[in-house]
Amino acid sequence: MRNASYIVGWGHTPFGKLDQADSEQLIREAASAALETAGLAPADIDGIFVGHFNGGFLPQDFSAALVAMAIPALRHVPAVRLENACATGSAAIWAALDAVQSGRVKRALVVGFERMNTLPTAQVGDVLLKCSYVKEEASTPAGFAGIFGQIAQAYFERYGDQSDALATISAKNHAHGMRNPYAHMRRDLGFDFCRQPSEKNPFVAGPLKRSDCSLVSDGAAALVISAEPLGGASVAPVRWRARAQVNEYLPLSRRDPTRFEGAALAWQQGLVQAGLGLDDLDFVETHDCFTMAELLQYEAMGLAPQGQGARVALDGVTARDGRLPVNLSGGLKSRGHPIGATGVSQHVMAAMQLSGRAGDMQKADARIGAVFNMGGAAVTNYLSVLEAV
Repeated sequence: MRNASYIVGWGHTPFGKLDQADSEQLIREAASAALETAGLAPADIDGIFVGHFNGGFLPQDFSAALVAMAIPALRHVPAVRLENACATGSAAIWAALDAVQSGRVKRALVVGFERMNTLPTAQVGDVLLKCSYVKEEASTPAGFAGIFGQIAQAYFERYGDQSDALATISAKNHAHGMRNPYAHMRRDLGFDFCRQPSEKNPFVAGPLKRSDCSLVSDGAAALVISAEPLGGASVAPVRWRARAQVNEYLPLSRRDPTRFEGAALAWQQGLVQAGLGLDDLDFVETHDCFTMAELLQYEAMGLAPQGQGARVALDGVTARDGRLPVNLSGGLKSRGHPIGATGVSQHVMAAMQLSGRAGDMQKADARIGAVFNMGGAAVTNYLSVLEAV
């Protein structure tokens, strides 16, 4: 990749229902850890890039300015906020990468954060529906779960009932999340619980149950991105080998809801740029906002033809000991999904794997991994291919 960029430090708060934590506290915890692992002081940072969706969760906007409130030594460093639905964190990373690769910035701090549990659940759903095409989809029952419930229903009608595969994906990600100290829900639910509707696991929208939906989470994650490896860092650097962003129509009415065509193009472009195939990857961190999303992403990345993604899950291809482990961190399903933090968190999880610092999540000898983060129903699609140095 031209003008290579490196992750040289990171920080991550626990994800969860963090009622006692305010935004500045979350930013401080994640950003301070990122600076510390990079071996840098605030004065060494040339630009700050903040991912924060908000959309009504907090009365405070203009959140790029909150970083200096959290760490006063960053008071005069240029800061900007990015928003791109559930891919807000990756949008902040992309802006930082562009600044670093242009030569304008040598070392960038990226912070993604969200506090979602400030609102009742019904209002959270209303806020998230702003990431749909409001003219057509704002009245969808059950919020964004309703959007993916419609996608799942269309897929089931075309290709048959995929409930076993969705339950397998959910159970897999919860089992993986048991190993992640930052995860919102560290609970191994098991296949039977995820497969059978119950009082604790009711249907939410269409064929999707509560166990098919990611969590309403608070939290923050941060990265330091540098134009070169840093000798004073306490972690091994991780390099971007390739990256791609592909957009798609916003309304489902303008496309086939059973295919993530923009996501597929992002995967194709990223792998070609990297000079790699799927078999060269050691793991993938992907955007399982709903289990149906992960199944469709199997097809988008090329693990299965259209309509056959269920076999990937049922055959154990993406399990921890499978051919291509997916979401060793537990994914959004277990780790949590604080919107603005998610894309940054995914990159932190990948960097931990590639630097050998993933603890109980660690996959032995991981050298190359990919991160896929999407906004909306695969409307904006970001792919990073990362490698150990």
